[in-house]
Amino acid sequence: MSLPQVIISIPLFLVLLFGIGFILNMILKTTWLPSYLYAALIIGLAGYMFVERGGLKPVDWIILSAGMIGVLLSGWTIKMLRAKGYRMF
Repeated sequence: MSLPQVIISIPLFLVLLFGIGFILNMILKTTWLPSYLYAALIIGLAGYMFVERGGLKPVDWIILSAGMIGVLLSGWTIKMLRAKGYRMF
């Protein structure tokens, strides 16, 4: 993977998974469910990739970690919005 792809992928995964996590939090009214689902997805993906091609490369882990940060930020944002009195969250 080239350097420009990595530079673009990191914020892309962060923003994409923040949005998906935020929407899931609003619809399901749970705070940390998207983070559990994403962690399970990463574990499953890592297991599959270990069998298929010997594991994930370090750059793959960096990009997946950016996604996990996005999911965790969405949970934190929903939690703060609920604490400030927004009933729709």
